[in-house]
Amino acid sequence: MTSNSKVILFLMVLLIAFPLWAGDVGPVKPGAGDKCPVCGMFVAKYPDWIAEIIFTDGSVVFFDGVKDMIKYYFNLKKYNPPKTQADIRALFVTDYYAVELIDGRKAFYVFGSDTYGPMGKELIPFENEAQSQEFLKDHKGKAVLTFGEIDLAVIKGLD
Repeated sequence: MTSNSKVILFLMVLLIAFPLWAGDVGPVKPGAGDKCPVCGMFVAKYPDWIAEIIFTDGSVVFFDGVKDMIKYYFNLKKYNPPKTQADIRALFVTDYYAVELIDGRKAFYVFGSDTYGPMGKELIPFENEAQSQEFLKDHKGKAVLTFGEIDLAVIKGLD
């Protein structure tokens, strides 16, 4: 193999492997057959509420709302035994006003509002903290939480 062939081969390997090393990953659109692993609902029927987890191996799990995503997140042993939270590359939730998928770890969530999702009481996500505070007041919410403040006790308060 000539040195030019080696360089070309090396560059080809880099081009193929680069997406695996890239830090940012974007949301994925669910298909008509994708079901929420927590409740079994077809998530594409609820585009205004979609949440998703993308794992480091590229696999994606879709949910019909934040509440079910959090249940899954805190109970991976039940829903996806081979995975751990360390295997999660990205979390996306649908911003309530923009109706666009946003980074779930950076979102602000309104807890205890009078707004219901496909599975009843729901955490309502926002990319913008000011909008979450406005929604809190307008819809009788109890608190605005960051992702790190959400735990299973919060979720039990919604069930």
